[in-house]
Amino acid sequence: MRERVRERVRDFTAPYARLFAPPGARAFTAGNLLARLPMGMFSVAAVIMIAGSRGSYALAGAVTATGLAATALVGPWTARLVDRYGQARIAVPATVIAVLGSLALLLCVRYGAPDWTLFAAYAATATTPNTGGMSRARWAHLHRGDATALHTANSFEQAADELCFMLGPVVAAFLCTALFPEAGTLTGAVLLLTGILVFAAQRATEPPAAGRGAGSPARAPLYSPALAALLAVFLATGAVFGATEVVTLAYADDRGHQAWAGAVLALQAAGSCVAGLLLGSLAPARHPRARLPRCVAAMAALLILPLLAARAGSLPLLAGALLLAGAATAPTMVTGMTLVQRLTPETRLNEGMTLAVTALLAGIAAGAATGGWAAEHTTPALAYVIPPAAALSALLLACAGARGPRPERARRIRKRHPREGGAAFNKHGWRWW
Repeated sequence: MRERVRERVRDFTAPYARLFAPPGARAFTAGNLLARLPMGMFSVAAVIMIAGSRGSYALAGAVTATGLAATALVGPWTARLVDRYGQARIAVPATVIAVLGSLALLLCVRYGAPDWTLFAAYAATATTPNTGGMSRARWAHLHRGDATALHTANSFEQAADELCFMLGPVVAAFLCTALFPEAGTLTGAVLLLTGILVFAAQRATEPPAAGRGAGSPARAPLYSPALAALLAVFLATGAVFGATEVVTLAYADDRGHQAWAGAVLALQAAGSCVAGLLLGSLAPARHPRARLPRCVAAMAALLILPLLAARAGSLPLLAGALLLAGAATAPTMVTGMTLVQRLTPETRLNEGMTLAVTALLAGIAAGAATGGWAAEHTTPALAYVIPPAAALSALLLACAGARGPRPERARRIRKRHPREGGAAFNKHGWRWW
């Protein structure tokens, strides 16, 4: 029995040992995780800090929403500069600007500056580079042509995302309440700058900059019909996450267990984290294009469980349902990011992945607004219909994208943009992806 357990442990860890074998891989991963943890801290820390000082959750929500909108606009441009000039050359100054924005927000709140200064300061944090995208770009550079290693890398990165967004809000809330209201923002800024400096120092693993040479693609990834269709799937998937978070908070508050809302949401992230790590230890499927609709379908089906648990009126049952539903998140995101990497030219890889993150953020904002409206105008239990409805929309978009355009239309588009055709269309049947 012990030998069998050891064999299974070896089977699980072997792909990750191979992934981290290249020199510098562990160092840049450690720095990236340090820099990524604040991504789950900043919003919660800002809300607690602003609401505690100004007594207005509406103002706090408006400030964080402004920062999210600014990030959606600035993020792809920052990623384009990273692709063109290199990670270290762009990420460090961009992070310094973002950290200064966080510190400016802290000082404005601390010393009672006018409300408009809060919006301006938080908008400056939009220059924060996409740390997850830069890490995935390094894995793609280190393991170029190795589909198995890239599958393990994408699975690990998804698990890291879930871990950071699971721990980040908890750490921020603890610091702001146990120490002082500005502690969460201050700690997040220090972690972000430290992590980026450690990450950027690992120059041996950094992918080469594209520069301005003739090898750069003529058009941005957003012009690719295939990637545009895939971004629509990410948008609908983000709506699932945003709606689930807001509706769960409203449901826990309605049941008189608001203090447990964070733990319930953390279980969903934990389910996705574990599923991501397990997925990375398995051999990758040969056709991620065909796998994406199946993953989204599984996510939509499992999201029925929270709806049933909420209708039953049991918070522990809801927590278990969200844990199971979260297990379908990682396969969906890993498959989606794998397709983004396949559809995006290497010289614009950071930009392509940042566009995917931007679509997710936009979907999260839309889902949160829709879920909040449904929870307020109906009941929180009934509002749990929003996440599976959003997942069903994602499934329809995934199926439509996998089917692709008619062959004659695909040929016309490829003839019009020959330099992008290889990235936008599959040579077997002219699929979208």
